[in-house]
Amino acid sequence: VGWATWSTAVYRALTLLVAASPCALALGTPSAVLAGIAQAARRGVLIKGGVHLENLGTLCTMTFDKTGTLTVGQPEVTGVTAIGAESGDALLRIAAAAERQSQHPLAQAVVRAATARQLTVPEAGPLESITARGVRADVEGQSVEIGSARLWTDRQIEVPVIVDVAVKQQQDAGRSVMIVRHGSQWLGVLGLADQPRPEARDVLARLREIGLRPLVMLTGDNRGVAEAVGKTLGVDQVKADLLPEDKVSAVQALMQAHGPLAMVGDGVNDAPALAQATVGIAMGGAGTGVALETADVALMGDDLRTLPFAIGLSRQAAGIIKQNLAISMAVIALLVIATLVGWAGIGTAVLLHEGSTMVVVANSLRLLTY
Repeated sequence: VGWATWSTAVYRALTLLVAASPCALALGTPSAVLAGIAQAARRGVLIKGGVHLENLGTLCTMTFDKTGTLTVGQPEVTGVTAIGAESGDALLRIAAAAERQSQHPLAQAVVRAATARQLTVPEAGPLESITARGVRADVEGQSVEIGSARLWTDRQIEVPVIVDVAVKQQQDAGRSVMIVRHGSQWLGVLGLADQPRPEARDVLARLREIGLRPLVMLTGDNRGVAEAVGKTLGVDQVKADLLPEDKVSAVQALMQAHGPLAMVGDGVNDAPALAQATVGIAMGGAGTGVALETADVALMGDDLRTLPFAIGLSRQAAGIIKQNLAISMAVIALLVIATLVGWAGIGTAVLLHEGSTMVVVANSLRLLTY
């Protein structure tokens, strides 16, 4: 249009193409995400994608499973109530026969108790797991059922009063309970206690300091045990006696009330809630395969102290991404103007263009020191 000669116009056009090429803009986000995921992995936090790293920084509240998550997941049999003519040893012997096929922490506690008493444990048939209710297997020609009262009441089978009394006694002592039935005979009730993780209370306090609340415990355990553990750890809310679908409903309700939410769990029963949450976090060492596959983040060392670290890292990554976008856009805007009016030649454009790319990458690499 007569503003410049052809040679000048072509030169400035080529310079403008170099100046406006958005290399730094394109690298600003992925370089920060990769650095953030790498630093998380160094600290034992496996994040399965950039979107999950970014979502960690948006969390408003967090929910936790109890057994194996807020507690160490190594309960011990601390109460044995035999019913009728059965002895405590007979009760443990039959229970251990079925439970030794299970990897659940409560099942392993029963097996350890039987081993400690040097009991001869019979062989059992294949174990059938009834989600959030209990297990079933054939032992000595008869079906053995072990679980909560729900295992029978859901089938309209009445639990005897003497069993209910034994369950209440164990629960009042702050224990999880397992009712054992062999064939048509009620053998008794086992009470198990688990210890809170030593770091759990401090972690919850730290999460509150960085703005996450309420902190809610979701458990299928009875309310008495759940309230006792919750009081010890200082959680804000306790929701007990939950089936897997109840945990999903609780997560949905909390998300509607408070915003983005993380669910932390380790078991098969937690998998639906992990999938429903904004970010599902599994205990990597103690967690089941289903929980690990469903979750977006895994704590490979089962260390709850990495939770505040992961959230802080995500927020830092989000800040660095914004800085990178601002730097790259500012440099492009400056170079576009400078090349159009002839203030910058192609050499200057190349230097500033490539320089901004290096600055953005270096800025992202700061996450490796977080």
